[in-house]
Amino acid sequence: MLPSSYVILLTVAFFAVCVYLRSSHDIPFTLAALTAVVCFFWGFALAPWGVQLLIVLLLTQADKFYVPKERRLG
Repeated sequence: MLPSSYVILLTVAFFAVCVYLRSSHDIPFTLAALTAVVCFFWGFALAPWGVQLLIVLLLTQADKFYVPKERRLG
């Protein structure tokens, strides 16, 4: 049985990003960003290699949504 702690940490990171995107005040904005970064890296480190591979593949494909075709190399 796989430990569920990495799922909890990645879920906390996801909701912290949601708070970060909706907040305009300085303190919650900063705390949500720091919480998201710490929980994402900690959850990523605890996740099994299959989940890590899936996350890396999703992150490498995410540039298609944010980077215009003119700026991509290749």
